[in-house]
This record gives sequence, structure tokens and C-alpha cells, in this order.
Amino acid sequence: MNAPRLDAENSSESRAGSARFVATHWSVVLGLGQGDASEFAVAFERLCRAYWYPLYAHIRHQGYSAEDAEDLTQGFFLHLLERRPFAGLDPSKGRFRSFLLGALKLFLADQRDRASALKRGGGRPCVSLDAAEAEARYRLEPMDDGSPDRLFERRWAIALLDRVMARLAADYAETGRAELFRHLEPFLVEGAHTKPYAVVADELHLSEAAVNKAVQRLRQRYGRLFREEIAQTLADPAEVEDELRHLREIISS
Repeated sequence: MNAPRLDAENSSESRAGSARFVATHWSVVLGLGQGDASEFAVAFERLCRAYWYPLYAHIRHQGYSAEDAEDLTQGFFLHLLERRPFAGLDPSKGRFRSFLLGALKLFLADQRDRASALKRGGGRPCVSLDAAEAEARYRLEPMDDGSPDRLFERRWAIALLDRVMARLAADYAETGRAELFRHLEPFLVEGAHTKPYAVVADELHLSEAAVNKAVQRLRQRYGRLFREEIAQTLADPAEVEDELRHLREIISS
């Protein structure tokens, strides 16, 4: 899979910016694990709503049906909200994705012991899941006999990338530049067969220099959003660059 590029010229700016992420969603969850229930639920729900698909796909990959996978995903989230198994976590190793996968394995083992996929919460979902869209995505995935953990990480990275692209598109749409984004988006993807700047400039009625500048700004904005999104899943924002390198390696593999 070709991933959107992150220009090296933006690295120093982004590293400096990462220090400004004082409170990430995951650090809030860790800090409120034993505290205010409503604040905890809001922070945790934001993370789960953004990154639940890798969990769903991991469960499906274990041989569960689509219906059972949906029930188990919801049951898992409710289990975490009720039990709050965060107090003993080491913030210095606090990657949300790593915690989720480990906790999910324990949860599924417990469910297998019970020999049923329990429906929890009286049928009331605790996180909004689009099960139909998830199953459609899962059926389009290529057959892969790789490590389940590696597959989970790859799905996590792709989910994060998709979320960043959605935020970027929304930014341009909100400022009346949706058409500009449509023309420039291909220039984000490494290895993409893009049109020459001169052709895009003619289509947008801009100068070639203006298109070049617009592409640079798009890549810079993408880089900032990518790092912001990564930071929200870490306890320590100083680890953003290490996580970025890891996720890029996963996406490119």
C-alpha cells in the first residue's frame, strides 16, 4: 500500500509542535481511570470510535461470524468501561493500540471459556459502530496468513491514515476549497502517477508556482494532522516520532 508522504522538511517543526500536546486522549483515559466516570467515558469513547475497526477485523480473523464480531466488539468496550483496567499501566509504555490488543486477547479467551458471545448492556451499544460498513471493508481485505498481531497493527495504521485524510478533506471543505483538495490529494501519495503541475495549474486556473506552493502546504498540513492523531493514542507525546516511524514501516510493508 502506498502511503501519503511526510516531508522531512516538516520534521523539526512537528517535533517542536508535539511538545504542545499537553493532554492526549489516552493520557486523559489513564489519568481518569479511577476518577470521574463521565470525563473518562468521553475520552475513551473518542478513541474507541476512531479505532474500533482493527479490533472488529481481528475478531473476524479469529473465525467469528460478523454478528458475533459486532457483539464481541461492543462487549469488549463495555467490559473496559466497567472494569477500567488502566490503573496499573506504565505510562512510559502507554500505546493505546498495544493496550487494546492485549486486553482484547484476554477478553476473547474469557469469552471462549464461557462458550458464548455475550450481549452486554441490554442491547445498548456503548460505542457507535457501523457494522455494515465494517463487514464490507473486511470482505475487501486480501487474504493474509501473516501474524494476527502484525495484521492488527497494519489495520490500526490504515485506520489512523484514513482518519487523518478525512480530517484533511474536512478542513478544505469547511474553507470552501474542496475542489482544490480534489486536485491536490494525489500529490500526497508516495509513488502515485500524478499529473504535471502545469496540467493541474491549467485545470485550476492558477500559476504553476501557486500549485507547487499549494501542494507544499497540503503536505505540511497532512504531516501536522498525522502527528496530532498519533499523539492522541500515546501517553507521552514525546514518542510521536518513534511511533510515526513504526507505523510508516507497517504501512509500507
